[in-house]
Amino acid sequence: MLLRVALFVQCSNTDVTSSTDNSLPQAPEYSDTTQWYISDRHAKADVFYVISTETGDYLLPDGTTCHHADTYRDSTRLPMYGEMLGVDTLISGGLNYYSPYYRQCSLQTFGNDSLSEACFPIALDDARHAFKYYIEHLNGGRPFVLAGFSQGARIILELLKEMDNATFGRMIAAYAIGCEITPDMMKNNHRIVAAQGADDTGVTICYNSVRDISCAIMGNGNAIAINPVNWRTDNQPAKLVTEPSPLKPVDQQQRDSLTIRLDTATHLLLVDGYSATDYMLPLIGKEGCYHSREIWLYRQQLRENITLRTQRFLHQ
Repeated sequence: MLLRVALFVQCSNTDVTSSTDNSLPQAPEYSDTTQWYISDRHAKADVFYVISTETGDYLLPDGTTCHHADTYRDSTRLPMYGEMLGVDTLISGGLNYYSPYYRQCSLQTFGNDSLSEACFPIALDDARHAFKYYIEHLNGGRPFVLAGFSQGARIILELLKEMDNATFGRMIAAYAIGCEITPDMMKNNHRIVAAQGADDTGVTICYNSVRDISCAIMGNGNAIAINPVNWRTDNQPAKLVTEPSPLKPVDQQQRDSLTIRLDTATHLLLVDGYSATDYMLPLIGKEGCYHSREIWLYRQQLRENITLRTQRFLHQ
C-alpha cells in the first residue's frame, strides 16, 4: 500500500499521436465525497496532500490510449488510494488529512516532454479545483500543511504560486518532495521560501535522494534543498536507521544504517548504505536513484517535523 508506482502499466511506450482531448476521462466533481480521501481527526490543522504518479497508460474500449487517471474507475483509483492511505499513515500524525483524486498524468507521459507538457495542465487544473474546494468547504479556516510528492510536488508548487495572501498566511509549510525547484522557478514564484531549519514556517521543503550525483534523474538543477534527517542546509552528515523497503514485511528485513549528506554544489541528498534493490521506477527509473523512497526513508522525520512546524505555527 505504501508509495508505489502502479505496476499495472499496460504498454511500455506511449502513443504520442493519440488524442489526449478525445480520451479525457470525466472531470472529478469535488463536492462528491468519493473524489476525496479524508481523515478528519478534529485537529487544529490539516495536511493537504497531492499524490505522485500512480497511473499507467491504458486502452479505452475504442482502442484509444488514455494518458490520464480516471477518478471514477476502480482500476485507476485503487493505486491512488494506496498512496493516499500510505502517506496518511506515515506522516500526518494527529493532523486532519485531505487528498483529492485527480486526472493525473500517466507514468509514460514523463518519458516524452511534449506529451507531458500537453497532459500536465489537466492534472494541474483538477488539483487547482480540488484545493479551491478544500479551502472554501473543508478547511474551516484552519492552518494547513501543503504537501506533494513527485508529480504532486510539481502541482503544489503551482498552487503555492497562485495562492492569495490570506490563504498563504495560514500555510504552515510546503513539502515539495522529489521534484526540481530551479533558480528560474524561484524568480517566478515568490511564495517559495527555502527552509533553513527544522521549525521555520511559511517555507518550502525540498530534497532528492540518490546514491551519488551520477544517479540523478531530477533535482540536479535545484536551487534549494534541505536534509530531512538533521534539517540542515550544509553538508553535515546525519545517521538514519531504517528498513530498506516498504514492499517487504518489516520482520523479514534487516535494518539499514544510512549516512545522509546534502551535497551543497548540486543540492542532491546523498544516501550511503542503502541495501534495497526493489526501488526502481518502471520506464523512467535509474539504478541508484531513490526517488520512489523519498517519503518511506524519512517517514519518521517527516511526521515529527510536520508536528514541530505545526506547533510552532499555532503558538507564534
